[in-house]
Amino acid sequence: MHSYDERLTNLVFDYMRQRLALDPVPLDHPGEKDKLDAALAGLMTAKGNDPARVLDIYDQQLSRAVISADSNRFLSFIPAAPTKAALLFDMVVSCASLQGISWLEASGAIAAENQVLRLIADRAGMPGTAGGCFVSGGSAANLSALVVARDTAGLPNAKIAVSDQAHSSISNTLRIIGVEALVVPSEDHRLTGEALRCALEGQENVIGVVATSGTTNAGIIDDLKGVAEVARERDLWFHVDGAYGGAGLFAPSVRHRYEGIEHADSFVVDPHKWLFAPFDCAALIYRDPRLARAVHTQDASYLDVLHTDGGEWNPTDYAYHLTRRARGLPLWFSLAVNGTDAYTEAVERGLTLARESAELIRQSDHLELIRDPELSAVLFRRRGWTSHDYYAWSERLLAGQVGFVTPTGWEGETVARFAFLHPGTTIEIVEEIVATMRD
Repeated sequence: MHSYDERLTNLVFDYMRQRLALDPVPLDHPGEKDKLDAALAGLMTAKGNDPARVLDIYDQQLSRAVISADSNRFLSFIPAAPTKAALLFDMVVSCASLQGISWLEASGAIAAENQVLRLIADRAGMPGTAGGCFVSGGSAANLSALVVARDTAGLPNAKIAVSDQAHSSISNTLRIIGVEALVVPSEDHRLTGEALRCALEGQENVIGVVATSGTTNAGIIDDLKGVAEVARERDLWFHVDGAYGGAGLFAPSVRHRYEGIEHADSFVVDPHKWLFAPFDCAALIYRDPRLARAVHTQDASYLDVLHTDGGEWNPTDYAYHLTRRARGLPLWFSLAVNGTDAYTEAVERGLTLARESAELIRQSDHLELIRDPELSAVLFRRRGWTSHDYYAWSERLLAGQVGFVTPTGWEGETVARFAFLHPGTTIEIVEEIVATMRD
């Protein structure tokens, strides 16, 4: 079981080559439970199975019962489009069983991860002392950061101000850590410094504020400059959730929208979204990592060896986790191979496509643009359609492999939404999808 098997290796490598070479990547379909159960029946045996048979079941049955987020026709939720270099190096990380727990065990991997964290922190304008670690996703990052905010303040009955547009993981985090949410009404779906200042009047024990640099639904960036100013006035922990939109820091055309992010005490961006890394990869960066270390360092006799007076950097000290993959390495490899200019170009491509699609929608007599896109999400409606019409249309698109475009909600109404991240998505694909809405 632990010895090298050349036949097994060749089988798997051949499959990986075929998957990597797919161009374009097909959308595929959701699976049917009865068919999947039948395909898997009898596989868990005492003596095992021929690997060729098992791989064939995966290839023909299981992998095709997944909607591929890396397809250039996947335009729902937040897509993923990992670079080929990142995918390949993810295999390197896995086949070497690389972990990223501590400097003692993984200093080489951590040094490379920290190089990428430094790049992201620089794009945000954070100080040279900033640092953090990679975690599994935005939810884990938001939880880890806001625990630091809570424990650093050390106040009873603490509250953290959040917009009514904040990501669902923020409210979930506050419930988990026992902190009350002070919900601040947004202005045109944006948290502003003025609204925050008004909401804080007469409030006690407010210890922090969460702003968003790119809401998931519409790609709206909060008034980061104004919120940062109020946070400094009130000595609040300033957390910026940029899980989706934070990648826009790499795009000169929208960089001005992020003014104020340089004052963040903690900042999150998910490279597995718009920085083209494989799942699961989220960068969590603190302005003063020493505060996070004081909160998250775990004490146990068997961990004492990890904590010395030297210059070690243990990712386990900066989030709630202990064991972790070196999940930042695929991004590091891809950035080093492709260069940051290629990343800027790829992010800009999504922004350009959003603007082109918005103009296409404006010129279509059967469609209506809901708002001009700030980033790469585009909200629009089809005149005269009901909620049922949108969902039936979405199902037809997927069934025909034309696109994966799910409806969303906007101010109580069902509408359509595009999310552009994949550099291989073209305006011709958008035109093809939009044309199906005439029926």
